[in-house]
Formats: sequence, structure tokens, C-alpha cells
Amino acid sequence: MGQMIFTGLLCGALLGFVLQRGRFCLTGGFRDMYLAKDNRMFNALLIAIAIQSVGVFTLIQTGAIEFNAGQIPWISTIVGAYVFGIGIVLAGGCATGTWYRAGEGLIGSWIALAGYMLTSAMMKTGALVPFNDSLKKYAVTNNSIPDTFGISVWPFILLLVLIVLFVVVRQLRKPKVKIPSLPAKRKGLNHLLFEKRWHPFLTAILVGLIAILAWPLSEATGRNSGLGITTPTANLLQYLVTGDKTKYLNWGVFLVLGILLGSFIAAKGSREFRFRVPDAGTAVSSFIGGVLMGVGASLASGCTIGNGLVMTAMMTWQGWVALLFMILGTWTASYFIFVRPRVKAGKQQAVAYQTTTA
Repeated sequence: MGQMIFTGLLCGALLGFVLQRGRFCLTGGFRDMYLAKDNRMFNALLIAIAIQSVGVFTLIQTGAIEFNAGQIPWISTIVGAYVFGIGIVLAGGCATGTWYRAGEGLIGSWIALAGYMLTSAMMKTGALVPFNDSLKKYAVTNNSIPDTFGISVWPFILLLVLIVLFVVVRQLRKPKVKIPSLPAKRKGLNHLLFEKRWHPFLTAILVGLIAILAWPLSEATGRNSGLGITTPTANLLQYLVTGDKTKYLNWGVFLVLGILLGSFIAAKGSREFRFRVPDAGTAVSSFIGGVLMGVGASLASGCTIGNGLVMTAMMTWQGWVALLFMILGTWTASYFIFVRPRVKAGKQQAVAYQTTTA
């Protein structure tokens, strides 16, 4: 138990610290791909995926860890990922983003977290289990992309690495936009950790390394998986309600608690921690988003981390299909929340102008 608590909290705290300081927000990244035609955060995600893929499959080949891709429930993966993508826009952050922004004191994220925790628990052991199971029964046996084609995983990893190198070089060659910043008030390591703006690609490298670290640390406690957010979030509520340590208190629970802790440390150190209370509309939107996140991630068997970072790195159909439909869900919600109101307002202004000048 002591090892599980320490390594889980440590890995989570490292992840929470890096996410907070690097502002590694996949919700914003997916949204910016559509609204601003800015792919930097998505490219950063690809970096983290590639690093983890190389590292984890190296560990698998050395016999340090084991992995079984299992089956892919096609319908629940597609539907769940799409619903999850809509939910993260309403919630103002994905599953991991909600945890780390809660550590910054954002009350809206706590509200989203409540909805996320509640529905993910309901989907796994509560009243929504029949709904969850009804879609997951439609599954295909082979979830591994390399096994589907009958070849080694390494050509796919090499292809991914080459794609990542191409997009990184292309991104870095673009003219740099100077972002106004205040004069540095700190020096040395203190400045680098808590004041200097982190580049998304540096953040992605650190996230990828932490994702590799999670595998052996988690497996040492009997949990054969890497980073994961949804099931541990559900397990936390299930433990609080039932008190069953054996069934629900695991390495993943301490991982998500560590994210909260690491984000809090980073936010306090950078003087970014403060309680921010949302208005009523934002609070309702956050809760609804959290509810959709819990339902969607449970159906898809993973969130932006479990599917978008981990299962993609493991070269599974589930990971890449889920990532695609999460992005499509995010774009759909972004259209109805951000684009359509602006278009409608513009048309109303045009009609009003024509009326006054007629």
C-alpha cells in the first residue's frame, strides 16, 4: 500500500505540475484546430504519443511490462468519444484538464469534476451499467493495428516518429509570434519552474516521459496499465461511498489525486492559484459537460489521456478511432457554442443596418 500511495502520488504530481505550468490543454488544442487553424497543441500531443510509444514498446520487448490490446467495441468507442468531445467543450477542459484546473482553484472545474466523477461511477457500477454494457457488446476481437496487418509494431512507430519530426520542423520554421510578458522577477531554477512560459513541445516531451514512467510504476502494484483518468476518478467516488479499499483503492486513484496536488503546487509557486467562482450559466454548462465526459469516456473506455495519449501510443484501433471522434465532437460543440452565435449575430447586425439605411 505504501509503495502504491507514494509512486501514484509522485507520478500524478509530476504530471499535474507539468500540465499546469505548460498549459497543456487538449480541449483548447482541438478547438483551436477548428477555430484558429492552429495545430500546435495537437502536434504537441503527437510528440507525447511518439515518445511514449517508443519507450513503452522498448519496455515490452525487454520483458519489463506486459500489454494486451484486447478487443475494440466499435460502436461504444465511436459514440463515447464523440459525446466526450462535446462534453469537454461544455466543461471547459478534458478529464485531465479538469483535474489540474481544479488544483488552480477554478470552481467551475470542481463542478465539472463532480459531474464527471458521478456519471463515470454510474456507468461502471451503478444505474447506467446496462446502458454501458449494451453498446460494448458490439466488439471486434483484434484491437491491435500491427496484428491486423500481421507485421511488427516498429514500422508503425517509425512512421509516427517521421510524421512527428515533419510537423515539428514545419511548426518551428513558422514565424514566431512574440507574446508580451512582464519582466522576470525570479532567477535560475525558480524562474524556469514558476515564471518562464513553457513551450508546448517541451511540455509534450515531459508528458511523454511521465507516461512511460507510469507503466512500470503502475504494474509494480498489480495494475497493468499506464496513465488513466476515468476509471480512477470513478474508483475514488466508489471508495468514498463503499469504503472498499481492496476493490477501489488503487494506484490510479493516487495518480489523479497527485495531479490535483502537483497542479496546486505549480499554481501556488507561479502565483496563479486563486478561487474563481463561475456565473450560473457557466456552472450549469460545466456540470452538464462533466456528465457527458463521464458517460462518453466510460463508453469509449478512455478519455483524452486513456485513449488519446495511451492507447494511440500502444498502436490500437481504439486509441486512434477515439481520438478522431473526440476531435469531431469538440469541433461540433465549438461550432454551436462559438461559431454559430457569431454568424447569427452578424446576420442580425446586417439586417439592422439595412433597415436603418433603407
